[in-house]
Amino acid sequence: MLSTTENTPTIRPIAATIAAVYHKEKILLVRRANPPDAGRWGFPGGKIEAGESIELAAVRELLEETGVQGRARQVFTAVDAFDQDESGRIHQHFVLIAVLCEWIAGEPVAGDDALDAKWFSLDELTDTGLALSLDVAKVARQAAAITLGQTNGS
Repeated sequence: MLSTTENTPTIRPIAATIAAVYHKEKILLVRRANPPDAGRWGFPGGKIEAGESIELAAVRELLEETGVQGRARQVFTAVDAFDQDESGRIHQHFVLIAVLCEWIAGEPVAGDDALDAKWFSLDELTDTGLALSLDVAKVARQAAAITLGQTNGS
């Protein structure tokens, strides 16, 4: 369990969203430019702005980070992301709310807060040379299963 020390200011979780787009048997990921997980591959996403719904935040971040237009379908899971230093001290704690988004248009181009944007097959996510953020492969498989279930009439 991660914790803060007595001399550390209270860290409160920050609500953020991630957009999971599974299209043509591939999942869309970005290589993050900023903490947490700078340099690692993860879902496009970011902080939810005051007054903005989770779904609108996911669609906005998807467009800003990849140039891909999407439509929010459903919230389907949430994961924690911790920005911590080498000693384990937490600087920020994000609660990432995953939104399944349907691809509408566009090809991925790295934009706001992204070093790269690319489609990956689910098999590629098991490549040990691919630096993924925590739980990316698991969330990608969940998004694919839900998408395929919807496509197959389930």
